[in-house]
Amino acid sequence: MVKCSNSCYSYDDIKAIADYLMERTPVRPKIGIICGSGLNSLADYITNTQSFDYENIPNFPISTVEGHVGRMIFGYLENMPVMAMQGRFHYYEGYPLAKCSMPVRVMKLMGVQYLMATNAAGGLNPKYKVGDIMIMRDHINMMGFAGNSPLQGPNDQRFGPRFPPMTNAYNAHLISVAHKVAKEMGISHEVHEGVYTCLGGPNYETVAELKMLHILGVDAVGMSTVHEVITARHCDMTVFAFSLITNKGALEYDSSEDEANHEEVVMVAKARQSICGQLMCRVIKEIAKECK
Repeated sequence: MVKCSNSCYSYDDIKAIADYLMERTPVRPKIGIICGSGLNSLADYITNTQSFDYENIPNFPISTVEGHVGRMIFGYLENMPVMAMQGRFHYYEGYPLAKCSMPVRVMKLMGVQYLMATNAAGGLNPKYKVGDIMIMRDHINMMGFAGNSPLQGPNDQRFGPRFPPMTNAYNAHLISVAHKVAKEMGISHEVHEGVYTCLGGPNYETVAELKMLHILGVDAVGMSTVHEVITARHCDMTVFAFSLITNKGALEYDSSEDEANHEEVVMVAKARQSICGQLMCRVIKEIAKECK
């Protein structure tokens, strides 16, 4: 297999990765799942699993962040064939955005129709509490404002159009399904709907930056997901995503909120992973019903 550059994978490069995996698993996934920081146990709900460490997948990046296992899981969830990333790739790890979101294109070439993404995020909406879940209704692509996009460079029409729309990036029907599931679970008071933004990291934000984002209408901020969603919509996938609020952003200099730290993020995620897993499973169960 020809090694691609750090900045771009060609269609043939990505097809070679997809072919490698398809030759080694009988699962033909319809749903792709990306597990956020500390949320690797979402994959524990998958049955009849096969796993592939990223380091053993040719031309695959390596996840270097604590709370990201670095493994691709294949199997079945609510009788739906799925593939799940236990660990994603971030811009701050030194990977270009095209490389961070490359696995989404691998999913597409393996037959995935739905992308289900999760992340750990800092809450800016004062109504949010640590441990709450924010269903992503929209995003503000701050990195894109600076001209940094996973779709930079020549466009391959086999993946999608040169200028993909993003006005309905997050599927309204699945958002409605998630609210219905949350009500059935008795957690509606802990589930919100809001706007997410991704910043480059790895440093957390200043008070001035958080205040600016809050004024712009951002409800939660993190360091992932947006470029994955852009890539998925470019590939015409149906997208559902949610953020687990693992800390509250300080909007005042004398704020009582503790300074953000990764240990807290992972700790809160682990404490809430069961609820997050149940929510994801039950949304997928509804998708399975509709696919019959």
